[in-house]
Amino acid sequence: MTLQQLKYIVTIAECGSINEAAKQLFISQPSLSNAIKEVELEAKRTLFLRTPRGMQLTEEGMEFLGYARQVLQQMDMLEGKYLNEQNGRQRFSVSTQHYTFAANALVEMVKQFGGEVYDFTLYEGTTHDIIENVKNLRSDLGIIYLSYANETVIRKLLSDNDLKFKHLFTAKPHVFLFKNHPLASKDIVTLDELENYPYITYNQGIYNSFYYSEEILSTRTVAKQIRVSDRAAVVNFIIGLNAYTISSGVFPAYLHGNDIIAVQLDVDEKIEIGTIMHKDIILNELGHIYLAALEKYAEDI
Repeated sequence: MTLQQLKYIVTIAECGSINEAAKQLFISQPSLSNAIKEVELEAKRTLFLRTPRGMQLTEEGMEFLGYARQVLQQMDMLEGKYLNEQNGRQRFSVSTQHYTFAANALVEMVKQFGGEVYDFTLYEGTTHDIIENVKNLRSDLGIIYLSYANETVIRKLLSDNDLKFKHLFTAKPHVFLFKNHPLASKDIVTLDELENYPYITYNQGIYNSFYYSEEILSTRTVAKQIRVSDRAAVVNFIIGLNAYTISSGVFPAYLHGNDIIAVQLDVDEKIEIGTIMHKDIILNELGHIYLAALEKYAEDI
């Protein structure tokens, strides 16, 4: 199995078509098809399904693709450092629940890296997608939280997918409120006091069980609930509707001045935030820079 064959696999997966991949790779379609068959025979796995709509990765193919991308990324870094006059394109990807500090840490990583050529990805999505992205090596790191309610199930899910959880920090549950909210002057609020206000949660799609929920107390029944997928929408509803959401209480003031405040929630729960990583992967230099930036934010909490 060669690096060139791995590049073929990645290109076909990105194009979804043998024809288009062959054009990009400047290779004939039969030669490309034969190269993929050789890889599948050597790996003893079917990596692609040939369908009328194009080439679709099998589940084993998705796993193989993740490893192939890691190998090619490491080779790019090796060539950039030792063979080329200029640094090669470095890549790093993180999948996270909707935490502003995750984006802030990426900013710090970019500043510290200081390279002229890079390809970084920050994916904010559902808990299921984050786990899948790290499992299939589409992301180097994931960021999720554990609570008393979900910890047993999530830890088993991570273990079953060869993922490991690393603690960053544990926060007391807070609610985010508009600065002019009727409850904004309180040091601590109860669930009963929040009962008449809209509650914002992040939509988890078809995996909308309380184990995957991004908020604690997700089994609680409320009269007014708004489900969103975009972090910016949360701010709009908090300010416009006196709505609230439950989170760690970490929200940089510079994003919306002092319009959004965090008030502690009077509940017996925890929000333990940490990173997840595939047990077979060793973080590259960029990963360590990003992780150090996350840990610095954790120290300040």
